[in-house]
Amino acid sequence: MAYKHDYDKILTRLTHILSRLNEGEALSVKELAKEFNTSERTIQRDFNERLVGFPIYQEKKKWRMQEGFRVERTKDLEDQLILDIMEKIAESIGGLFAHKSKTLLSKIKNEDFNPIYTKLNIEDISDKFSEIKLIEQAIKERKKLSCTYDDEIHPPYATTLKPLKITNYEGFWYLIAMREDILKKYYLKNISNITITDTNFAADAKIEELLDNSLSIWFQKDNKPFEVKLYATKWVAKYFRRRPLPTQKIDSIGEDNTMEFTITITHEMEILPIIKYWIPHLYVLEPKWLREMLHEDLEEYIQYSKSIEE
Repeated sequence: MAYKHDYDKILTRLTHILSRLNEGEALSVKELAKEFNTSERTIQRDFNERLVGFPIYQEKKKWRMQEGFRVERTKDLEDQLILDIMEKIAESIGGLFAHKSKTLLSKIKNEDFNPIYTKLNIEDISDKFSEIKLIEQAIKERKKLSCTYDDEIHPPYATTLKPLKITNYEGFWYLIAMREDILKKYYLKNISNITITDTNFAADAKIEELLDNSLSIWFQKDNKPFEVKLYATKWVAKYFRRRPLPTQKIDSIGEDNTMEFTITITHEMEILPIIKYWIPHLYVLEPKWLREMLHEDLEEYIQYSKSIEE
């Protein structure tokens, strides 16, 4: 969970970007990062995650509104966009959260039609509101919290944590926290019996940058970042141009629209599931050990499949 001023900054930035796109401007990530005094990765995440559902696309490092589309100015544009974004995010989460959000937003919007559609596939955590409230308070006040955690492998155990951030990866909610000076990730729904202690702790200044650079919950705080060079066929290269990975750098684009690009990660599992998703259109060029690891996984899969058939 972010603080209130974080939400304010994000919404202000998003509505400013959409307003300019709506006027026909072509915007670059680099220029917007300078304008808002933030990182290029944060701006790229705005386009890739927070503005999903809007008719926008990236071409030649510039973001544009698709031809023939325009956000109607039936109300104040900024207010309308904020409400539409909030409504669609709430609908994607579902459950009690969506129901309560829709009731509150309907009092403000007073309309039945929303031109925005998004499918975020985020799990419903409305049954954890009371726990989330305590965690958020502990994060804001920099207080340690005690709780019970069930990792679904061992018996539930009691622990004391320094809570840093509540995050969402691939639709699942996690608490990022320090435990005995080690960065840990806890599945939010498996945390219970939360109590805020009187013990304060110092904030980790690098956590924001760490999260911005992460591709998935597999990121590691203490691992040395390393580069992975990938080759994408023309069939999938366009998707990585439209929605670049957080640390992605394009090395070359072929005349046949194939692409070579590099990403920086801290753990192989940040990228392996993505590569497997796009097989056979995404290949590991470097490092060799990661390519061999992928080959071993595929060989194991093939052997297991054959044993089932037999």
